[in-house]
Order: sequence, then C-alpha cells, then structure tokens
Amino acid sequence: MRTWFWTLLLTTVAVVLAVALRENTGQVLIMLNAWRIQVSFAFAVLVLVASFIVLYVVVRVLAWLTGIPMRVRAWRDRRQVRLDHELLEQGWTELLEGRYANAEKDLTKLLDQSRSANRQVLAGLSAARAAHALGEFARRDSLLAQAKDKAGSDTGLSEAVATAAADLYLDQGLAQQALEVLLPLQQTGARHVHTLRLLLRAYRQLNRSDQVLVLARTLSRRKALPSIEARPMIEMAAAARLRETLPSGDWQKIWKDLKSDERTLTEVALAGAAAFEAAGQPLEASKILEAALEQALDPRLLEAYARCDPSQVARRLEKTEAWLQKTPEAPELLTTLGNLCLSGQLWGQAELYLTRSLARRSDARVHALLASLFDKLERPQEAATQWRLATAVSTVLPVLATDSFLPAADIDSDPGVFHAEGLAYLTDSGFPAQWAQGDRGIQAESPGGANTLPASPDYASRSNELDEYFDSAPVAHLGEPAAVAPYAGHTLGAEPSGAAVAPIPTPTPAALSGQATSQRDTTKGQGD
Repeated sequence: MRTWFWTLLLTTVAVVLAVALRENTGQVLIMLNAWRIQVSFAFAVLVLVASFIVLYVVVRVLAWLTGIPMRVRAWRDRRQVRLDHELLEQGWTELLEGRYANAEKDLTKLLDQSRSANRQVLAGLSAARAAHALGEFARRDSLLAQAKDKAGSDTGLSEAVATAAADLYLDQGLAQQALEVLLPLQQTGARHVHTLRLLLRAYRQLNRSDQVLVLARTLSRRKALPSIEARPMIEMAAAARLRETLPSGDWQKIWKDLKSDERTLTEVALAGAAAFEAAGQPLEASKILEAALEQALDPRLLEAYARCDPSQVARRLEKTEAWLQKTPEAPELLTTLGNLCLSGQLWGQAELYLTRSLARRSDARVHALLASLFDKLERPQEAATQWRLATAVSTVLPVLATDSFLPAADIDSDPGVFHAEGLAYLTDSGFPAQWAQGDRGIQAESPGGANTLPASPDYASRSNELDEYFDSAPVAHLGEPAAVAPYAGHTLGAEPSGAAVAPIPTPTPAALSGQATSQRDTTKGQGD
C-alpha cells in the first residue's frame, strides 16, 4: 500500500510539472561575473531535478560504503546471538531430559563464549543446576560464584542468582547457607512468592517454628500456598510454639494470637489443653478439647480428653455420652467413656463400656484398662487373662512347637572324641579303640607299640572329679562300644611275632594333653 501511494504521488507531480512547463515558455538567465547563461525554464527545472537525483544517489552510496563496518559488526552480533540461543536451547533441553553431563558441558561453553551478561548468568545458573544433579557440589559453587560475578550490580540478575542458589542449597539440606543468601533479599524488600516459599523451606529445615507460622499464614493469605499444605504447617508450628514457650509463660500471648479455626486443629488443641492444665485451669482445657472434638473425633483428642482432673469427670462424661448418641458404634468413644468411668470409680459402667468397645475392636489399651478394673474388683483370674490379651495384641509372640526335640548328632565321621578322661582314638568304624571301665582310666594301645598302661590311683581320683564337672550323659545311639582294632593310621603289624605286650601305665591328664597334641600333628601329617 505504501509503494502504491508513493508511485501515485510521483506520477501526479510529474504530470502537473510537465503541463506547467509546457505552458510556461519563460527563460532563465544566470549571470556569474562575466558569464551569462540563458536557458529555458523547462530545461532549468530538469537540470535541477537531475542534479538532486545524482546528489541523492552519491550520498546514499557514500553512506552505504561508510556503513560497511557497522553492518559487519551487527551481522557478527546477530550470528553470535543465534549461536548462543542455539547452545542455550540445547543445554536446557539436555537438562530437562536428564543428561546432566552434556548439559553442564554445553552451558559451561556458553558461559565462556557469550558476551551478554544475561545469557552468561542464565548459562551459569543452568550449569550449576546440572552439576548439582550430578553431585558435584564444588563445581556447582564455582559456577554460582561466576554467575554472581557476571550479574554485577543488576538487581534482577542478582535476585535470580540468590534464589537459584538458595533452592540448590535447600535440596542439599544446607538450610543455614540458603538463609544467608535469602535474608539480604528480604531486607531489601524483595518479597516475591518464590522467595517466601524458599524462606519457608529453610525455616522448616531449621525447626524455626515462629517463622514457619508467620510465613505459612502469609502465603496462605496470598493464595500462594494451598490450604491442604498450609494447615499442617500452621498446626505443627503453632503447637511447637506453645510447647516451647510453656516454661516461660509466653504461651498465653501466642494462644491469643491464634485464630478460632486454628485453635481447633488437633496438635494445637492438645498443646493448648496441656498448657492450661499445667497452669491449673482444667475447665479451659476441657473447653479447648471439646471445641476440637466438635470438629472431628480424633483418637488423640479423645485419649487426652479421658485423662482429666477428678473435678472434670462428670462434665466430660456428659459430653462424651452426647457424642456417643450421635455415633453409637464408635469404639474410641466407648473406650473414652470406660476410662472416664474408671477415673470416677464407676466400676460397673466402666466394665460395660470397655466390653462394648472390645466387641467392636480388639485394642491393647482396652484390655489393659479392663485388667486394671479387674484388679480393683479383686478378680485376679480375669485380670491375668486381660493382661495376656493386651500383650498378645500389642506384641507379635513366637509360636513354640510342643514335644519337639533336636535329632541326635551324627558323629560317625569324627576322627576323635574328647571326654572327661582324655582323648580316645577312633578306628575307621568311628568308635573308640578301647573304652575304660570303672576307675582304670583309658586303656588304649599306643601308636608305637602294644604296651598297656595300668590305671593309677591318682588319675582315678582326678577322673571322678572331671566326671562331676563335665556332662557325661550318653550320646543317643552310642552305647558301650566293644574293643575293636586300633586306629588305621598306626601300623601294629610291624611288631615282632610273639612279642610280649606289657601293661601301659595310665598317663596323667598333663600327659594325655601332650599325647592329644602329638596325635593331631601326626594325623595332619598323614593327611598332607
């Protein structure tokens, strides 16, 4: 449209100019010192127009020639921006895909080659997140420091670096470092929603219940935190503040600052009731628990409601019976009524309510309450039964099999057996070569000959003492063995025929110990 307009305008001017020149036959006289130039008016106009066109073209050509360096510089800048954007886009894509090593490599390259502070800060923060995902915390801190240097005095970039660093520190569990980064932003007036959320996370990790309560309320009021997340935070923080300030007495101020709907939260109601009971105001504690129980019959609230001062038993019994009429099948209410009846020494009603509660649900606490009641009523058998049931419900007991015994040990492959009287050498069949009788001790043929040792009176007395110390019960399936050939490792056939076998005196226990050591060495050498 613009081109058509200028074309139409120029055509109109040319036609008007041509008509005007045709009708005008005047002369143009130019006098310059001794020179006199006289031309027609139409020719003079044409010369002027042509001169303007030539001058315009020359000027435009000169401007184009002188603007070549600027255009080259701009082309290079556009090319660098395009390359930076491509590299930044590639790095972000790899970061989102989970290829953190490649993302860190590309983003670090962009941080080094880009000349734009914005892109350098973005690349540094993104590379730091990739290094954080890889667990390279030293490299992450270095990249964050570079991004902070590139941000300089730019407020927006500095806040971006601070929030990104705090987020990474919180992921690592370094809440104190994150708080040191975020507090300067809060002091300068930067109260963005994301900054407040990061502060809330930091204070929660540091267990700063006072700040958690304030920030959770603020974010919930600004609709920046869903109520399903804000209510548990407010509940835990307010309850913690009440318990922390209980010794100093400042809990009353905190309780007055709480809203009515916050006071009915379970943990807050429990902490407030405990504080009022510690201050000697059981009636206020009852009102707090009743207001919370009107919202929900929480088992923890009912358990706290059942523990009360004797002066409050009648009031709480009346309230609990009213709740029971609305939900007559609730075992928690029946247990609470039974506990209150025990506190008021209403034995019959207590047994009735506790029995009805057990009929609906088996609970170790109810069994224990019944056992305590039966102890009061001097019914020991029923009390013992309830104590056993309470233990069985609360603890997984092992099932023991009856009339079961371990099988007898297999000793057929044993090379020797130690007993109270020393070491008995075994044959290939697995039985001792000779078993001593009475107080004669062990009679075994020595490996080097066929001599037999007679029993010594001293050893017989020591043998009796050892019999009393060691368990000499017979092994199953092993009776009194008969004498068999000696151990196969000892060659007795080398003895000369007709050689007399002299009785070998019974060795002392010290000698038997040395003999056992020698036999083990001999057996080991034969096995090798």
